[in-house]
Amino acid sequence: MIFDLDGVLVDSEQQWDRVRRRVVADNGGRWTDEATTAMLGMSTPEWANYLVADLGVALTPDQAASTVIEEMARGYAAGPPVLPGAVAAVRAVAADHPVAIASSSPPVLISAFLSATGLEEVVRTAVSSEQAGAGKPAPDVYLLAARRLGVAAEACAAVEDSTNGLRAALAAGMTVFAVPNPHFPPDPEVLAQATAVLNSVADLPAALAGQA
Repeated sequence: MIFDLDGVLVDSEQQWDRVRRRVVADNGGRWTDEATTAMLGMSTPEWANYLVADLGVALTPDQAASTVIEEMARGYAAGPPVLPGAVAAVRAVAADHPVAIASSSPPVLISAFLSATGLEEVVRTAVSSEQAGAGKPAPDVYLLAARRLGVAAEACAAVEDSTNGLRAALAAGMTVFAVPNPHFPPDPEVLAQATAVLNSVADLPAALAGQA
């Protein structure tokens, strides 16, 4: 079982959006209507380039990335915004299945989440899309997580909340459980391709038991 992080285990998509908007406003850029949706699932190098090339931020991509990530890390310092039931769901699933995380967050924030929740002991591998070569909707991060688990991608299930995340997991050939993000709802046509649609990640253990 491979979990996305932002929007599935932590309620952070709005925080990413606020921070990026602030960095754009503070550095001579101009936010666009499609920017939020476009960056959902992008790897760090991809969204940093997007801030500079598409939104006109007067920084280098490396500077844009470090500015955003540093502010996100400060927000995580008091504890990441873990979604209700997320930790219990991961632990319940890990009792029966190898568990991984495949996220577009940078490694420092993935590590902060694992440390704060004590899930390091049950999550066998955690992969950032910046380590995989391409962000979502490309399947790279899911395929890398499956390889690190030592399991064929087709034998894995993924838990996702966004359009690009769902597309990535589907492209990897995985069974997909969708937990639609209420703030940034996924495309209905993409959502319809999921094996099951859940109200919350807390519902995942029961959904898995129902499919056994």
